[in-house]
Amino acid sequence: MNHQYSATSKYIRLSPHKVRRVLSQIRGKSYSEALMILTFMPYKPCLTIKKILQSAAHNATNNNQKNRKQLIINEAFANSGPKLKRFQPRAQGRAFKIQKPTCHITLRLMFQNKSI
Repeated sequence: MNHQYSATSKYIRLSPHKVRRVLSQIRGKSYSEALMILTFMPYKPCLTIKKILQSAAHNATNNNQKNRKQLIINEAFANSGPKLKRFQPRAQGRAFKIQKPTCHITLRLMFQNKSI
């Protein structure tokens, strides 16, 4: 029986589209390989995703007392959250609508089977 250990961060002020671009790079990778990728990628969501990944790894090792080197990223996805709606004043009394997106990031880890 494979247990999944997850960590979720909600209402993050990042665009879900930009977060998904980073998550697709680490999906299916091992924990240490994903940490290395996130450390050296130049994108803004990398720091937030790295913190969530470390939190999920702590959840897995605390609950199961196993080594983090055996963890792999089983699922990684970002759902869109509510948009913050703001207005920018424009000429002649008009207003320009600005929508600031938020997202919910979820990472699920599981221990790799050594019998493969």
